[in-house]
Amino acid sequence: MILLSRRSQLAIAAVVDVAIHARPSPVAAKALAARHNLPPRHLETLLQALVKAGILKGVRGPRGGYELARERRRVSAGEIVRAAMADGLEEGTLPEPESLLVNSVVRPLVHVASQKFLAELDAVSVDDLCRQAGDMAVFGKPKTSADFTI
Repeated sequence: MILLSRRSQLAIAAVVDVAIHARPSPVAAKALAARHNLPPRHLETLLQALVKAGILKGVRGPRGGYELARERRRVSAGEIVRAAMADGLEEGTLPEPESLLVNSVVRPLVHVASQKFLAELDAVSVDDLCRQAGDMAVFGKPKTSADFTI
């Protein structure tokens, strides 16, 4: 069973990717899409939703792209999922069921479960996910940087 839609999973991955790669310059949507094997246009609406939510910041210009709007430890996975779901593209194309059973029993159950699920995601920061990605070397071995220890 999948608890998060592909869009929500992609939103989390995109924010973590931006957090890892946005230094020294912003991450271009084209580069982000290439790392995830997606057409660049596929990401644009999602990235704009994340900008609107104050999670990412869009940088204009020839070397523009996206960077985090706040410190990565101050952005939770739950916040990212809420932003991805906020624009209504999360819903399927099937009609909404309307019945006493759905309205009185099923929806309240799903609502409570969703709140608990999002609370768990709220406990995970982008910083936590970046550290895990680094430990697993998901983008390859980290580049060695100068050691300033004296």
